[in-house]
Amino acid sequence: MIIILGLAAFLWIISHNNNDSLNLLVAFLLISATLYQSYRILPYTGVWVRQVKNAPSDYHERPQISLMVANVLQTNTAYDRLISLVEEQQPDLLLTLESNADWEKALKSSLREHFPHSIDVPLENLYGMHLFSKLELQNPSVKFRIKDDIPSIDCKVDLSDGSRVNLHFLHPMPPSPSEDYSSVGRDAELALVGKQVGQHREPTIVAGDMNDVAWSHSSRLFRRLSGLLDPRHGRGLFATFHADYWFARWPLDHVYLSTHFKVIELKRLTHIGSDHFPVFVRLCFDPASPDPARPSPSTKDKEEADESISSAKQGNKNATVG
Repeated sequence: MIIILGLAAFLWIISHNNNDSLNLLVAFLLISATLYQSYRILPYTGVWVRQVKNAPSDYHERPQISLMVANVLQTNTAYDRLISLVEEQQPDLLLTLESNADWEKALKSSLREHFPHSIDVPLENLYGMHLFSKLELQNPSVKFRIKDDIPSIDCKVDLSDGSRVNLHFLHPMPPSPSEDYSSVGRDAELALVGKQVGQHREPTIVAGDMNDVAWSHSSRLFRRLSGLLDPRHGRGLFATFHADYWFARWPLDHVYLSTHFKVIELKRLTHIGSDHFPVFVRLCFDPASPDPARPSPSTKDKEEADESISSAKQGNKNATVG
């Protein structure tokens, strides 16, 4: 958006002086594109209405749950930086992505006392995943929804009042020349989880590195399928990637919530040596207050989701046969 706006201004200036109608037309088209980009991005700034409301003033008396999501970068060995951050923030749940056996060993040796429960999926393919929890994990399972080497974690936890929360943690493969030329696999995994969550209205949190920005078509489709809300909506971008380049960052790490929750705290944390910043959210369980508008899918959305899932599964079948 910034690049096309700057180019439009440049073309407008040189065309205005030379009365170049073609450059003026291009500048007008670029400005139109900028307006469309603004329409998509502005909801993820502080000027927009918040989709998930702030917690009520008596949130201290209500059940709470906190979560830290950290893509650690498998080759990163600055284990102490994440460990110090975890000890500082004290989340109830810690989700690490790209965590392999070395990361598992480092984290468990230091955090075992803080997190007595865990689900460990150490892999060396950049898709390892670990969940550390202070809360007892109910019905934990590791699923390979689209590819047999790309895991996701499902489980449930009970809050202090006995309310049960469904948790889904994802890290789908991104579309890139180095990994997967198509976004079909990523979109299909989001669609699968979105359909699963959308079948009920239970307290639910879905989080992870989705390898997609918040305002993309696939992200918006996921929210409609699942009925979940984005706590960044009306609060800010919370851009998490790339941590090393201040001029080029996107919000790739997400936390989506059912209407049962209100936000106490949401923040992007400090650099841990990874190419991603961690994200921290503290939530208040407040199902009794009026729910915000819950997104709902259209018939077209459901058909698109089914087509995406079918295409991904067929593609994997063909790849296996090949």
